[in-house]
Amino acid sequence: MFLLAFFALIIERIFGYPDWLFRTIGHPVTWMGRLISRLDNGWNREADDFDTRKRMGVLALLTLLGVTIAVAFVIEYGLLTIPLGAVLPILIAASLPAQKSLEKHVEAVADAMKYGGLDAGRKAVSMIVGRDPEKLDEAAVCRAAIESLAENFSDGVVAPAFWMGVGGLAGGAAYKAANTADSMIGHRNPRHEAFGWAAARFDDLINLPASRLSAFLFVLAAFFVDKASPRNAIKAIFRDARHHRSPNAGWPEAAMAGALGIALAGPRSYGGQMIEARFMGEGGRSELTQVDIRRALKLARVADALFIGLFGFLAWIIWQA
Repeated sequence: MFLLAFFALIIERIFGYPDWLFRTIGHPVTWMGRLISRLDNGWNREADDFDTRKRMGVLALLTLLGVTIAVAFVIEYGLLTIPLGAVLPILIAASLPAQKSLEKHVEAVADAMKYGGLDAGRKAVSMIVGRDPEKLDEAAVCRAAIESLAENFSDGVVAPAFWMGVGGLAGGAAYKAANTADSMIGHRNPRHEAFGWAAARFDDLINLPASRLSAFLFVLAAFFVDKASPRNAIKAIFRDARHHRSPNAGWPEAAMAGALGIALAGPRSYGGQMIEARFMGEGGRSELTQVDIRRALKLARVADALFIGLFGFLAWIIWQA
């Protein structure tokens, strides 16, 4: 299983998910999203009371996970007798991490800031974060991009590979399904506060190991990045991570802030509503530029290489056993 995750990380690191393939057949996340939408539209009835909608949300999550695990299990073990049957699980698995696309979208913000100025940076960062872009100054645009990189390194790279290593293709696919459900229905709004409760809580639980591992990888990566500080990364984790609104996102964000000597998080605006939050890290709050985004990308690339190496080592150990 760690071998499958290792191959998936290597293939996605090199090739990503080709645009032509997405246009042709979509992506596993879009397939999962269609099922989630059907469950939401069919089972999340406004006429039902809060407790009923909460129970239906639990049932929807279990249905999503059951269908996803069953399909993944068939792909991984049921197609071994057909030609290329052993290759298909690896190709599907390679679609679950998002190393290449994450770096592409974050680097696009740095390029936009460098060549197009603040307005271009706001437009680019609005593609990866949900906060109000028109209220962001240059430092806030850069901060938002770096926070997205840190959080999505955990959610989009480490977590799916971790669960793939634990549970094979079914484990990785189940994680991706649950994470997609959280992004679609795990919101505290009138429609989804009850129905999305199970998806949100389950996503918090399954992201716990990856968030801690991601923070540890950023600490290790700081040893290999010029002017980055492993010691300050550790200090920021233990001082700041617990103050984040998310039980998981604060770990990789605090580690990155400490390692790079910058300030992340802090107050931000969503949908016209200001959200108060503490800053993480001890760096300046108004001095960030696109150069800091590129430093964060370098730290993430080193952390990713360490992560791939770790999974390669674990796969080798298990192979030798």
